[in-house]
Amino acid sequence: MTAYLGLGTNLGTDKAANLRQAVKLLSEQAGHVLACSSFIETEPWGFQSVNTFLNAVVAIDTPHTPHELLRITQSIERSMGRTHKTIDANYKDRIIDIDILLYGEETIHDADLTIPHPLIMQREFVYLPLFEIAPEAEQLLRSI
Repeated sequence: MTAYLGLGTNLGTDKAANLRQAVKLLSEQAGHVLACSSFIETEPWGFQSVNTFLNAVVAIDTPHTPHELLRITQSIERSMGRTHKTIDANYKDRIIDIDILLYGEETIHDADLTIPHPLIMQREFVYLPLFEIAPEAEQLLRSI
């Protein structure tokens, strides 16, 4: 199944290296990386910070279910040094953030996971790199 994952980092001395490391770990643990967008620098969204973000989107061909993929992405975040997840929109600086944006054409709404990611179209730093590597995703998102 093709899944699209949003990546973001705003900590560390080499943010591009953080994203490259996340892509490497995803390719080793989550599935074959089909494409990676350009890296774009953005201001923090939803909170104040002196640290800008570097964001990207990757497409992967994964054999894992959406919930398995979620566990893998959270494990990668922890292995890279992320110590907390966002709770109740209380955003903080982070070494890496990996969000499942799309998983094929599936729609999931449960306590652990919402696909498509509910904030894709509100976050330019997500939809611009997504549409760069998957222009067809715009039509899919408008039909859901």
